[in-house]
Amino acid sequence: MKAGKIGILTGGGDVPGLNAVIKTVVYRASEMDRPVIGIRRGWEGLTHINFDDPTSVARYIRSLDRENTRNIDRTGGTWLHSSRTNPAKMKKIPSFLQGVTFKASENTKKGVTSTVYDMTPQVLKNLEKLEIEYLVAIGGDDTLSYAAHLDRLGVKVIAVPKTMDNDVRNTEYCIGFSTAVNRATDAIDRQRSTIGSHERIGIFRIFGRDAGYTALYTAYVNSMRCVIPEFKVNVDKLIDLLFTDKKQNPSSYSLVLLSEGAEWEGYQVEEYGRADAFGHRKKMNVAEALNELIQEKTGEETVVSDLTYDLRSGAPDFVDRMVASTFAGMAADLIEKGEHGKMMAINHGCYAAVEIPDPKLGPRKVDIESMYNVERYRPTYAGKMGLPIFLTRP
Repeated sequence: MKAGKIGILTGGGDVPGLNAVIKTVVYRASEMDRPVIGIRRGWEGLTHINFDDPTSVARYIRSLDRENTRNIDRTGGTWLHSSRTNPAKMKKIPSFLQGVTFKASENTKKGVTSTVYDMTPQVLKNLEKLEIEYLVAIGGDDTLSYAAHLDRLGVKVIAVPKTMDNDVRNTEYCIGFSTAVNRATDAIDRQRSTIGSHERIGIFRIFGRDAGYTALYTAYVNSMRCVIPEFKVNVDKLIDLLFTDKKQNPSSYSLVLLSEGAEWEGYQVEEYGRADAFGHRKKMNVAEALNELIQEKTGEETVVSDLTYDLRSGAPDFVDRMVASTFAGMAADLIEKGEHGKMMAINHGCYAAVEIPDPKLGPRKVDIESMYNVERYRPTYAGKMGLPIFLTRP
């Protein structure tokens, strides 16, 4: 008799390393004689699949084996595709389920109230129909918050954290982070030549809606100023620092890196567009806002560069492939032991299985006191003795 099936899905934004998780889970599952079902487009695959429609089944479900996942770890993105779907707060019920009653509630975001539906009963029904015993959910805070909800309802869930923002609680590292900061460093190094040639101020924007890890670590290795969501700088002081850097630089240029959610005194990032399933709207480009201020106050020549989506594209680097493969192997170990309700993590520099974070706590934030110099608007370089490789605790 074969062991129960393993389901696997990826939710939210893609990052390099996701395919390495998928492949390793499949390979380890084959050793345990467990079939693996790939659920396409994240949680949407479990809310929108119509088993009476072969086209729908083909769209959302794919059997995974060693042959069809053999080389996917060499590529970026997610082979299973993704979506930003929250089954607990669906704005629209799929047409084939219009006759089914789901619990409705009012959801208010940014002053706008709308009706949302909890399709969790349908998700549970579909997992049972697919005969999935264990579900491996790969994602950030939003994806994993629903994974934890399912585990509390009796679904055996194993969570794998991924986000280039590196802001999931209970872990020091999330898949995608290393590749992102590597790509950001490469891009900044390349642009130094043209910024320096024209003696300008380079203003860079990077992902980081709620936490500044990606900006902080990139600035750390590039010796540059940075502005992160956790601390509101004084913009006049920031401009003075950039002019001082420019004056003291033999090539007469300076650089600053801003998280997308960064703000300064008297300025709040504006948002636009429709909110996604988890209430997030796109943020206006804070680098452009700073650029306008510099132009207005000084008339200095600048270069503005957006380093966002390019950093999550392409193949993963060594660290992300290694961590992704290891997290997947750990997930398989837990399944073999019959455990669930755990998230794969790095704690104090070591691999660990921890509790899936409580979504009420929100994202993990940069510890300003130990990691950010509030006088110099740059990373703190002192006091690192004894810290794990990523210089922070979960």
